[in-house]
Amino acid sequence: VGMTPDQRRIAHMAASILLDYPDVARRAQFDAVAASVATLPAEIATEFAAFLDAASLMGQRELEAHFTAIFDLKRKCSPYLSYYSTGDTRKRGMALVSFIEAYRAAGWEVEDGELPDYLPMVLEFSARSDSPIAGELLASHREGIEVLRSALELFGSPYIHVVAAVCASLPE
Repeated sequence: VGMTPDQRRIAHMAASILLDYPDVARRAQFDAVAASVATLPAEIATEFAAFLDAASLMGQRELEAHFTAIFDLKRKCSPYLSYYSTGDTRKRGMALVSFIEAYRAAGWEVEDGELPDYLPMVLEFSARSDSPIAGELLASHREGIEVLRSALELFGSPYIHVVAAVCASLPE
């Protein structure tokens, strides 16, 4: 989908929020996300709206349980991008270092408590950074994001809509 850089930033920040663990504080941001994505191209706005509609039908515990069941218990639904290229091997350590180096090259530091290849973190980096490194990082892991999208579809998770919006927002 053709997007301006500002629209891409909005889409990636929205996806970062929606793909993070939906605790009460994060879920409180969903209304602001809904307002911001309404300005995006229809194909992407529709995907976000579909997720937000599905999430609104779930209670807090139900959404948290669904998130955990999908992203923590299903290997094919890992929110960690290097998992798709390296699996749980020793090579993953080097892949994580590559993420850290990419962040540092753009003047960013990785937050404590989260791995640097966590998709919501990479999307936030893309949304908030002016560096082309952010786009390159996402583009280099496009296959993994597509695998995640396919797995979410297979499991019938509403998170498919958020990941489909991310896929549509990536350059060719």
